[in-house]
Amino acid sequence: MAQSAQLNASILKKVAMALSGIFLITFLALHVTLNFISILSEPVFNEVSHFMGYNPLIQYVMQPVLAFGVILHFVMGFVLTAQNSAARPISYAKYNGAANASWSSRNMIISGLVILAFLVLHFYDFWFPELSYKYVAGTAPDATRYYGELVHKFHSPVRTGLYCISFILLGFHLWHGFASSLQSMGMHNKYSRFLAKVGYWFAVVVPAAFVIIALFHHFNQ
Repeated sequence: MAQSAQLNASILKKVAMALSGIFLITFLALHVTLNFISILSEPVFNEVSHFMGYNPLIQYVMQPVLAFGVILHFVMGFVLTAQNSAARPISYAKYNGAANASWSSRNMIISGLVILAFLVLHFYDFWFPELSYKYVAGTAPDATRYYGELVHKFHSPVRTGLYCISFILLGFHLWHGFASSLQSMGMHNKYSRFLAKVGYWFAVVVPAAFVIIALFHHFNQ
């Protein structure tokens, strides 16, 4: 009975992590689309960013849900990693991980920690100043400020490089994470292979687009 309860709890944790991961993937798709507009049109980027920044549904519903999804995903990741480590208390005398799993699957915790550090930097660069601008300073809305604020963050080559490295590791994380999420949710049907291919393309295209955005604004100042 106790063993069955532990198994069910473990499955629930994996499903929670998978669902939160898929939710965050949809956020990434929206985020990269919005940021890519900054390459195509400054006025449109300012307009869309202003709408996102002052729309009550996004600010008071979607942002808290997003924050909860991020926290849940990382907490479940750490919990499952600790749980898996505890299940194997004795290390193997010789273990060749590369022979059995990809680099991304063997280092999900590393890429996850780097992404977490990137999120902290991203909040420091954009979210905290936004909160300060609107709620602390009480500055009147300015729909033309977003493009300049974005470009300024990519002025430093060090900061731009950190962003690019984080995006590359995000790609590795997504490469394994998407397939793992499908597996955790028990999706083994005729659509599984197609969805896995979509996930692999997403893991390449979205981080690459973020890198292009960062480099574009860095070299066009």
